[in-house]
Amino acid sequence: MRGLLCVLVAAGLVMPVPAAAAEPPGKAVFDVMTPASTVASRTDRRPNAGGIFDPVARKTFISWSGKAADTYVQAYDHRTGVWTAPKKIADGESDPHNYPTMLPAGDGHLLIFRGMHNKRTVISRAPFAHSLDGTWTDIEVPEGAAASYPMPVKTVDGTLFLFYRETTNELDPTANSDFRPMKYLVSRDHGKTWKNSVQLTGKRWAFGSLGRADHMDEVYVGQLRYVPSSGRIHFAYTLAGGGPSQHKHDVYHRNVYHLSFDVRTLHFFSASGRDLGTQVDDAEQERYLKVVETPLELPGGLKSPDYILQVGIQRDGKPFVTWFQFDAAGSPRDFAGAWNGRNWEVREVAKGLRLHEIEQLNGGTWRVYGTRDGQPGIETFLLGNGRVWTPETLITTPKPVQRVEVITGFRDPARILATGASSARDVSVADGDIYVAGTPRK
Repeated sequence: MRGLLCVLVAAGLVMPVPAAAAEPPGKAVFDVMTPASTVASRTDRRPNAGGIFDPVARKTFISWSGKAADTYVQAYDHRTGVWTAPKKIADGESDPHNYPTMLPAGDGHLLIFRGMHNKRTVISRAPFAHSLDGTWTDIEVPEGAAASYPMPVKTVDGTLFLFYRETTNELDPTANSDFRPMKYLVSRDHGKTWKNSVQLTGKRWAFGSLGRADHMDEVYVGQLRYVPSSGRIHFAYTLAGGGPSQHKHDVYHRNVYHLSFDVRTLHFFSASGRDLGTQVDDAEQERYLKVVETPLELPGGLKSPDYILQVGIQRDGKPFVTWFQFDAAGSPRDFAGAWNGRNWEVREVAKGLRLHEIEQLNGGTWRVYGTRDGQPGIETFLLGNGRVWTPETLITTPKPVQRVEVITGFRDPARILATGASSARDVSVADGDIYVAGTPRK
């Protein structure tokens, strides 16, 4: 298979261009590198901002969680084909939620974002532009207090957005433990100063709910995706909470939702284009944003959506989402929902796969990356306009994989970052490999 061509604008954004046809199923079209072995711990990282290609340095930079969830970085030199050794940047405080996400600021300095689970937002900044070298500095951002799950975006004008979930009862002990809405931070000076969504809009939260009868007032964003041509950030998310009889964190899950956010006006929108203003509440969420309703279930239970979901764009700009649920035997069932202009068309597209990430190829065709529990390798599939599912190929890895992320602005052979599965949930065990894969360059 010929490699996909891609270009990167100065702001560090991916601009997809037409790709060659897929190879027949079963034929490997990816080469796999192992930048580091037996170093990765279990991580809860979402498929967002795990690595970037820097066209100035002509290097790919990646970040990952090692022992005790500490943050490490590495660089791949596209001129020499050599990886640097892992470099520790910051402590992870032994929490798998404290995963790193990475973006280059407009001034070229790399930034690593961590939401120190339920506590604080910390940003590490590289001392030199376009480089991992030197001693990085850590800055705690008080505007991002009680944060988890940082999801950064850089817009075409260099503005930085950092979406996160707030654990409100860390700030207000009277708040219920299952009230955890989404907020965001904005920086227009390369990450040096920040304002949060409350300061910018006067609203208590950006999107979420409070006071649902089922107490499902926690938001789990599975993925966000910035589309430069529209100026929108798209989100796919699910809900969690204690259930009808209690206030308790993450006991039950239900439903899949989609919404988008205009980075210029700070307004949210439904798939139909309805302007929801600067804050989304539960009534709007239920009426305008729901992709599919699922039963109230324990995480991992029958028909319970997983924490990780994906979001993409059809050929005509309408959104689609992908996710997996579980059957009675605990095996994943895979779904895609496509907006047709009036409603969501939801269909089951596969079985047995944990869906990790999607990559736009040409127009409405996307590559889906998935794994099977306990098995090495990453299976890829082609998804056309959120509807037509076609097996593509197998990326061979020595051991099983727990996370897959498309590298921002990738340049082959460094297209995806795959974090190998650790043998234990305890982050004191770090025996997963770090893989980077891509199509061979001609």
